Amino acid sequence: MTAATIGHDKVATMLDVEPNRDSARASAAKALALAEAANETPATVAEAPTAGPARRFASGAAVQRVVPPLLGLLLLVGIWALVASKSSGFPGPAQTWDAAVKVFADPFYQNGPNDQGIGWNVLTSLKRVGIGFGFAALVGIPLGFIIGRFAFMNKMLEPIISLLRPVSPLAWLPIGLMVFKAADPAATWTIFICSIWPMIINTAVGVQRVPEDYMNVARVLNLSEWKIVTKILFPAVLPYMLTGIRLSIGTAWLVIVAAEMLTGGVGIGFWVWDEWNNLKVEHIVIAIFVIGGVGLLLEQALLFIAKRFSYE
Repeated sequence: MTAATIGHDKVATMLDVEPNRDSARASAAKALALAEAANETPATVAEAPTAGPARRFASGAAVQRVVPPLLGLLLLVGIWALVASKSSGFPGPAQTWDAAVKVFADPFYQNGPNDQGIGWNVLTSLKRVGIGFGFAALVGIPLGFIIGRFAFMNKMLEPIISLLRPVSPLAWLPIGLMVFKAADPAATWTIFICSIWPMIINTAVGVQRVPEDYMNVARVLNLSEWKIVTKILFPAVLPYMLTGIRLSIGTAWLVIVAAEMLTGGVGIGFWVWDEWNNLKVEHIVIAIFVIGGVGLLLEQALLFIAKRFSYE
């Protein structure tokens, strides 16, 4: 009997199968699969305990994100309910909720030029803010680049900006009424004049803080002023510019409410004043939450844009 035959008989005896070649191959494949399964089992068992802490960590992080804001809102509602219980004319959360359901049941009704739903008033205010803010960006951002780029322009315009920037935006409203002879462009003018200063200042500061090495490279390469602005200054100044835009939009949304109270017509500010004249205090509270919610959405949108276009 040869050595090969002896080895084959031993394999057949160990696997308890018939000593033929196909059966041996099948048994060997089965044994190999069992070995691989046995080798994978400890890895699976070893990885299983790590899933529990990771899941608990994720749930704990979610709780930390959700619970504190909810507690803050509950505290606000509790203080609100306490104040309403001590005052006979101030609406509580339940009364305001009932009024809000009716207000938002048809927010876009129209019963005349000065009697429209809260949806139309918010959209009208946003349109005024958008127009005034857009003009402010078209003027303020290039002016900020000029002030930051050229020392002579900085020294010339710095006294003017320092003098006009602290003026209350509503102080410019009578000037707008006198010049434009209409309430709507006067309110837009007020938004423009209050929105322009943060964009000018932040853009100018960003230009002045561009590393000098960048400008030295531009001089060595003999770049044109347009190339310097578009390829070097704009990417580096973008975070400062977006910060100025974010500050400007918040100021514009604050000012439009007060401006519309004085000018009248359609707008969320006028809606608040009109509801006060109608002694519907619960509608004023609703308007406060709407104004805050819209301002929060504008702020978060600009923060999202700032993070997306941050420059490193």
